[in-house]
Amino acid sequence: MPEIRTNESVFTWAAPPLKFGAGALDEIGAEVAAMAAGSCLVLTDPAVQETGIPDQIKESLLSAGVKAEVFDRVGVEPTDESIAEAVAYAREREWDCFVAVGGGSAIDTAKAVNLLTTHPGELLDFVTPPIGGGKAPWLPLKPLIAVPTTAGTGSESTTICVIDFLGLHLKAGVSHAKLRPSLAVVDPRTLLTLPPEVTAASGMDVLSHALESYTAVRYDAKAAPEDPMRRPAFCGSNPISDVWCEMALRLVGAHLRAAVCNGRDLAARTNMALASTYAGTGFGNAGTHLPHANAYPVAGAVREYHAAGYPQMPMVPHGQAVSATAPAVFRWTYPSDPERHLRAAELLSGRTFTKTDGAEALPAVLTELMTDIGMPSGLRAFGYTADDIDTLAEGTLKQTRQLAVVPRPVDRAAVTRIFEQSL
Repeated sequence: MPEIRTNESVFTWAAPPLKFGAGALDEIGAEVAAMAAGSCLVLTDPAVQETGIPDQIKESLLSAGVKAEVFDRVGVEPTDESIAEAVAYAREREWDCFVAVGGGSAIDTAKAVNLLTTHPGELLDFVTPPIGGGKAPWLPLKPLIAVPTTAGTGSESTTICVIDFLGLHLKAGVSHAKLRPSLAVVDPRTLLTLPPEVTAASGMDVLSHALESYTAVRYDAKAAPEDPMRRPAFCGSNPISDVWCEMALRLVGAHLRAAVCNGRDLAARTNMALASTYAGTGFGNAGTHLPHANAYPVAGAVREYHAAGYPQMPMVPHGQAVSATAPAVFRWTYPSDPERHLRAAELLSGRTFTKTDGAEALPAVLTELMTDIGMPSGLRAFGYTADDIDTLAEGTLKQTRQLAVVPRPVDRAAVTRIFEQSL
């Protein structure tokens, strides 16, 4: 007889220390000095560098007696090549700590730099199988302060670093508790100049984080791990993550439209920053599932699509990629927990739904919101056709970290249907 494994009975939950509020940015120098760090590398991208925020942080560090430099060539939607450039720069001298300033691109790049300047090897050694070797970091990493300038990725709260491997035409991730930033500094003032297209895409990423974590397989409906010290970073939906996800969904539904329509609305920006922080602490533990698994090949296989508001290069911004298949995914996952899907629709819309509304309630609310904020409609907007579905499905099925918390058994046929419905 096959061995019968018992169900999991334990969930894990963690988040970094947080400084939140207008003015939090000004305290970074004092925070780094309190770590007894003598030197600090600030990592950012060219667009964020133009805002002056990284130089403001550098001056705060210098004023606190910390030697500081700014590396401003982080790639938007970081690739293995752009990360290699950042790592090469960081290896030119010894740094006591790192500060990442920007969206998920900057924070994920800083995580990779921290990993590869403290450990031998290359990125693929640490990437989740079957794409990479799945090696776990075994040495201490340096302190990393994450300063998000988009209300979106939640990378300031998570253990995850996502990379676009150009040669593989696929995005993949490294995930380990040691990658979680030492401190998250969230200052809503940094969001005020964010373009509306970036605000919309980032907001949909927040929404996806909260919604996927909220609908992920329950932690106690998974098999117990063979080694309790090697539980996966994504443990499934759990009572603590659920609380944060519900608050994030409510805030996104109430404030994302206003943040897109008027970027100078500090109240809307503050509430979206809160939503991002809440969702990050939720999905950083419960985990994202199929919309994110689908998003990695959608972004990795792009050919000619240029997104408004972003650098003019072939790229599907992450928030657009995750939202493209979300309505179809949540129509498909509805039978796994109808009440939870209807509750999510209520939190987002402020309206009441019953089982009579069924599987269409949540997709309808999502589609309505996406239309209001100008999100691209369907995969065809990115240049994909029915001929690309096999490639996209193949890429999704390699994302084992996300697939492990999908609330229904998932196979190639199900993924293919979702992509077909999302064209």
